[in-house]
Amino acid sequence: MPELMRAVVLDGPGSPDALKIRSMPVPVARPGWVLIKVHAFGLNRSELHFRQGLGTFGSFPRVPGIEATGVVIHAPGGEFDAGTQVAALMGGLGRTIDGGYAEYVLAPASSVIPFHSNLHWDIIGAVPEMLQTANGSLTVGVNALPGSTLLIRGGTSSIGLATAVLAKGQGMTVLATTRNQGKAKALLAAGVDHVIIDTGTIATEVRSLFPLGVDGAVELVGTLTLQDTLRATAVHGTVCFTGMLADQWTVKDFYPIDFIPNGVRLTAYSGEAADLPPEVLQQFLDAVESGHVTVPIGKTYAFDEIVQAHQDMEDGSVSGKLVVTV
Repeated sequence: MPELMRAVVLDGPGSPDALKIRSMPVPVARPGWVLIKVHAFGLNRSELHFRQGLGTFGSFPRVPGIEATGVVIHAPGGEFDAGTQVAALMGGLGRTIDGGYAEYVLAPASSVIPFHSNLHWDIIGAVPEMLQTANGSLTVGVNALPGSTLLIRGGTSSIGLATAVLAKGQGMTVLATTRNQGKAKALLAAGVDHVIIDTGTIATEVRSLFPLGVDGAVELVGTLTLQDTLRATAVHGTVCFTGMLADQWTVKDFYPIDFIPNGVRLTAYSGEAADLPPEVLQQFLDAVESGHVTVPIGKTYAFDEIVQAHQDMEDGSVSGKLVVTV
């Protein structure tokens, strides 16, 4: 084991250039924690928010990154054998404790999920948090059923594309939005049945396809489009508020009776590692390995390209999941 490692450090809120690669001590494992050699990690919108200083969570200086994939080096509590392939996510990673933007990460054992896969690490690194959020939004948030119709608002985001892949695998009819006509191909490649160009108000177009409205919807754009998404949803249908791509976090002057249509249910979803069962992760990776499922990776970066990766995430110039290999 080396004594030092490379890690991305954020001293305080700032632009992508605020992310600095530094040498720092490799964390020391202790009971209840797992030391992991990181091979790849995905980028997430919440890490952009953290870098920008939005919200009240987290502290500085900090190694960002709410997820990482790699192999176990040491688990003093005996939770995992050395060499086990694992994903670590949430549990304060990258916010209140140092996260996955590093060559090694020390994660709470409760935030670590084992798996086995022969896939390349750049593919594996895209999966954990994306799958956790997409799976939870469908099952816990919407409670979507085979044969139902599902609207994904913000479809070319990594969560949107993953949700489409899961929904199609479960036999749903999927509608998904994008503001950019040029990104429609990415949605069609993910199996989306109806691509809708998002002008800000799409409820009328959705109801031209399904006059009673869709059975369920996953809202990823945020509060700016939430009311319109609710209006595109059928009576007894469910809208799950999951994402905030538009970076507007609250609804001003929220009056529920005016905002929520009669009989439409509004829920929300945000999950932890415990919300991604190991068997769900393993089944998804197996499906990818067998060719039955495609991981919607937008672009892969080297560790030294972390600033450019964050700039691309901020610009929204890439559709799909951004992944950094270590």
